Amino acid sequence: MNDEIKNLISMMVIDFFVAWGVLIGGALIGGLGAFLVGEPPMAWVHNHVDKLKIWALVTAIGGTFDAITAIEKGFFGEYYGEMVKHFLYIASAFLGAHSASLLIYWMIGDTQ
Repeated sequence: MNDEIKNLISMMVIDFFVAWGVLIGGALIGGLGAFLVGEPPMAWVHNHVDKLKIWALVTAIGGTFDAITAIEKGFFGEYYGEMVKHFLYIASAFLGAHSASLLIYWMIGDTQ
């Protein structure tokens, strides 16, 4: 297998699990914080899990504009490979965040 494809797949796996971990960790620790201040933790998690998704995506892709500039160069230039690569990174991060949110909803007994 080509080294470039190995790097692409490894970064996609890392982006998936970073987004997954940010969402799971944020929801669980946020629920603990809600419990400590006297709020119902399950309700807090239910209300905030979708808000945490965007931060999981931003964290997974690095929190910079590198992905956006690569996509822009792909649209307006001829760097289609970079554009596709960054779309795949964003898609894998989204899948990680979405699968984590489904797990959280399952854990709190909500059907989304």
